[in-house]
Amino acid sequence: MKSKIYFIALLSAGTLLLMCKPKQAPIVERDQTITPKNAVTKLYVDSLQMEQFISDGQLEDSSAQRLRNFYNSRNFQFAWLTETGLAEQAKIFYEMDRRYVSESRDSTLIEPELLHTLSGLMNKDTAITTISPSLASLELQLTQHFFKLVAYSFAGKLDPASLQWYIPRKKVDAVALLDSLMSKKGEQAADWEPVNSYYKTLNAALANWYKIQQRGSWDKIVLDRKKYKENDTGKLIAVIKKRLENYGSISRPDSDAVFNTELTVAVKKAQQQFGLKQSGEIDAALVKALNVPIESRIEQLLLNLERMRWMPSPTEKKVILVNIPEYRLHVFEDRKEVLNMNIVVGKAANKTVIFSDRLKNIVFSPYWNVPPSIVRTEILPSIQRNRNYLSQHRMEKTGTSGGLPVIRQKPGKSNSLGRVKFLFPNSYNIYLHDTPAKSLFTEQARAFSHGCIRLAAPKALAEYLLSDRPEWTSSRIEKAMNAQKETWVTLAEPVPVFITYFTAWVDKTGALNFRDDVYGHDKKMLQQMFTPQHDTPAIQPTK
Repeated sequence: MKSKIYFIALLSAGTLLLMCKPKQAPIVERDQTITPKNAVTKLYVDSLQMEQFISDGQLEDSSAQRLRNFYNSRNFQFAWLTETGLAEQAKIFYEMDRRYVSESRDSTLIEPELLHTLSGLMNKDTAITTISPSLASLELQLTQHFFKLVAYSFAGKLDPASLQWYIPRKKVDAVALLDSLMSKKGEQAADWEPVNSYYKTLNAALANWYKIQQRGSWDKIVLDRKKYKENDTGKLIAVIKKRLENYGSISRPDSDAVFNTELTVAVKKAQQQFGLKQSGEIDAALVKALNVPIESRIEQLLLNLERMRWMPSPTEKKVILVNIPEYRLHVFEDRKEVLNMNIVVGKAANKTVIFSDRLKNIVFSPYWNVPPSIVRTEILPSIQRNRNYLSQHRMEKTGTSGGLPVIRQKPGKSNSLGRVKFLFPNSYNIYLHDTPAKSLFTEQARAFSHGCIRLAAPKALAEYLLSDRPEWTSSRIEKAMNAQKETWVTLAEPVPVFITYFTAWVDKTGALNFRDDVYGHDKKMLQQMFTPQHDTPAIQPTK
């Protein structure tokens, strides 16, 4: 029986590099201030050799221009080789490349002949006195390989829009990164990499899960009673302790079959890591999460690392981040979390869209302008059943559009938007708002809305956003929220809002979190990123 082999879906190098910079970079003129007297090396690439390399490799226009720009900016000096052999930055690049392939299990970046040549030069000095065609080719291959590595490991391989992710992807200037690597001679490479701190901590978690994988697959845990609680005993308890250790929920547990206080604390931590209710009891929900195969968890980590590569780094002081699978909103100031709260997101049939925009207005005691889709599917049938439906729900008709009545709900405690809404104008008609249905925030899975995001603590968010406006005291905000008149407030500085979809991340306490794939985005992404092949001739995942 042929084994199913997974490998990262191969995309063309040109397409990937275009993802890094959507527009072709402007032409960089040759820097002729670099002369033999001030050059760092006497080795030069011949421009005709470079053009032949571009032609032979059939490089896309953007890739070709990127290569030209880099060598124009250094007046065609070699970047990776010196008169004594490999430059220090080349050795750093070699290790970066190996690390990426090892961590991502992505074999599509491997160029065996290039790696073999590099490996042979790693630990020996080789005097270079003449520039042969093969030596110039090696120099150019290394530069082009660097651009591929940047595209794969820092910008991401997949097209976010094809996965319903509409946050503008992070822009990575490969030439600027290479120039920086050259100027630093490979020093402080970890600080040089254009990735955020969440990527780094999740990548470290991935390395740990590879170690777990090396110890072999784990057996399925079968719960032999409804639940286990503190002071219970049973053989299963020792198995649970060991499994929790893999998730970092407990450190060096004993092997006793007794449910002790330490295990209660560990179970609560694990339940928090999975987004479950923290009962401190071993139940079916916890066992289900613990039974997810190691390979599936590794794939989940890889998927979310790819998403983190796409994320831009906002420069604004304040940022709001919504994570749909976590059912939670986070507010950051100067990169530190200052507020978070439970949220309700769109149900599967009315998915909350993944996108970003800028929050500009707060509306106290808002009207709810009922969307046409809800008028058609919910309001009209209700009116047909009950002629007093509109008045009973404090609604009114204000006109007609497209053959449908235009309906809005008046401000008040029964208003579907609650007492306040937060607007960041967008084509998806999605915003943050209060709700009269407070009980839903106690649910574990909170996908109940028509797509907008309901807040558990809207007043706290309003107070934070207006903290730089002394006239908007807590009591004034409370009064505005309970008025019968709509009040609009424009923020002095718009605040970026990112509505994201992460099913794995490391939180501020260092705990690795996993969440269910509420909208099936992981499943779709898995099909693009890991393509099953039954007859794979050459490219296989690295081990």
